[in-house]
Amino acid sequence: MNSGTTTAINIEVVRKRVPFSPDEPQTLGELFLKAAKKYPIDNALNYKKDGAWHAISSAEMIARIENIAAGLYSLGVSRGDRAGILAANSPEWTLSDAACQLTGIIDVPIYTTLSSSSICYILRDSGAKILFIENKEAWESIREILPECPALEKLIFYDPAGVADDTGISLAELEEAGSKLKIQNRELIDELSKNISPDDTATLIYTSGTTGEPKGVMLSHMNLLSNVIDAGAKYDFSGHDRPLSVLPLSHVFERTGMYLYIHNGMMVHYAQSIEKVPENLQEVRPTLFVGVPRIFEKVYAKAKLQAAKSSRLKERIFDWAIEIAKKQALLTTAGRPVPRMLAIKHSIADHLVYKKFRAFFGGDLRHCVSGGAALSDEIALIFTGAGVSIMQGYGLTETSPVISSNNIIDWRLGTVGKPIPNVEVRIAADGEIEVRGPNVFAGYWERPEASADAFTADGWFRTGDIGALDADGYLRITDRKKELFKTSGGKYIAPAPIEQMIKSSRFVSQVVLIGSERNFASALIVPDFDQLESYAHLKGLNIKSPAEFCADQKIHDLFERQVAETTKGLAQFESVKKIALLENEFTVEGGELTPTLKIKRRVIDEKYKDVIDGIYGN
Repeated sequence: MNSGTTTAINIEVVRKRVPFSPDEPQTLGELFLKAAKKYPIDNALNYKKDGAWHAISSAEMIARIENIAAGLYSLGVSRGDRAGILAANSPEWTLSDAACQLTGIIDVPIYTTLSSSSICYILRDSGAKILFIENKEAWESIREILPECPALEKLIFYDPAGVADDTGISLAELEEAGSKLKIQNRELIDELSKNISPDDTATLIYTSGTTGEPKGVMLSHMNLLSNVIDAGAKYDFSGHDRPLSVLPLSHVFERTGMYLYIHNGMMVHYAQSIEKVPENLQEVRPTLFVGVPRIFEKVYAKAKLQAAKSSRLKERIFDWAIEIAKKQALLTTAGRPVPRMLAIKHSIADHLVYKKFRAFFGGDLRHCVSGGAALSDEIALIFTGAGVSIMQGYGLTETSPVISSNNIIDWRLGTVGKPIPNVEVRIAADGEIEVRGPNVFAGYWERPEASADAFTADGWFRTGDIGALDADGYLRITDRKKELFKTSGGKYIAPAPIEQMIKSSRFVSQVVLIGSERNFASALIVPDFDQLESYAHLKGLNIKSPAEFCADQKIHDLFERQVAETTKGLAQFESVKKIALLENEFTVEGGELTPTLKIKRRVIDEKYKDVIDGIYGN
């Protein structure tokens, strides 16, 4: 497969989006250039260092991008070469990416949470020639695997103090070299960028690998640009918006979001870390926040816990307000009038409870977008009713990523909205969602067979998700095709919807459904131990540690009641007959979650084999 252009089948689909209008960028490098010219602002990129926020102007942004591009040229890195990026979100991440896009270098984002062996696999498989790396600590974590990456020639450190040996230089040194080269050859940047085509591969993003080895998804400039423009058309974004970048830029959802921010001239702010997000939200007061369901679930759980710890009265007020929020949201999202008495109750609840929800996000939020996993209907209703509308979208790395999304004026509960402009969706005979459009990827890096298998004979991409389109064109996701499992009685069960039901309990932090080739379904549950501590205090139970909670029969009985209550209405073969409580959370570091927080069911099956065998052995 040609590494520089898309496959023939994808180019035929892409032509449906060509040409862009004259004022739209043709490549990702041009996106940065056009945005800086259209929106010349002093605070294009903002970051916090030494206790204060610092800004990079749009003019400085472009100058630095060009310096990095020229610096890469001085190292002998050219169009079609691959450059890895192993770092947390920062202006340097965005500038490095933009420099690659400007000159046709294919960048390879790598999650900082991956193991050294996984990082080695990606560097070796992609044939990365250089690696942008954050600091010495990051280098220490991978230095043992570097000899196994023969194509890798140079490390470029964002932190100048981190330069480790003679194979590394700092980004500042690279920029200085590039600046000098630009003075010698003022036409250099134009020469490097003039032949970049919309169909050229812009990036290789490796799949999370829930099953098998990760594959490099080849996304072209056209794939990503079309998604930026077409997905953005559903929202009223503007240069007045302040997004806070929280999700890792190695995730295609945040990556495309960053391009959308730049394209609209927004004032981008980078969160310092996940731990610092609450603090950064108060400082930045973003108008736009893009997150995953886990963030919103934790905000709700924390608010409920605080109410429960305050007093029984405040807990009752909180629960009452939540029910009012859900009732209000059900009516407003369906376009139905809100009765006067409900509106009065909602106003009271807003003063007592909802304003605290909004205050957590800084108070200025206009748009909240959730992706990466399914958002439960309950969480969507609660936040929407509290004045923090969460718009859920759907997509995959292979689709750049957005396929469909809701927006504030076009929203249907339980769905992921309608397909974005220029993207088509159809449902196969077996229920699989199939897609075609300019956002659909070119194929997997050096995997011709896997690339061919990803498409139908007539050129539609197979998403691997099961779903349905309603009469009005709204898309509903049921489950992952590969995650459906069959009981020993021959019945197929979709685990995700049942897991969402169980997670609606305030006592449940994480849950995984088990039952493949077994005679009934069971569940592994990680409790929310903060909620359990509050419950134990209320009931006078002398239980302290997670291990004690998981072993206590009264707590086990509590969870059995919670599961029975949240899943009532399921068919008999779907009902959860037994549970096991786990004292440790599923984590990326532990191997149970992908970097995008998806469950690795095969890993959990193996890691908790004894627990699962115990469930069915009894």
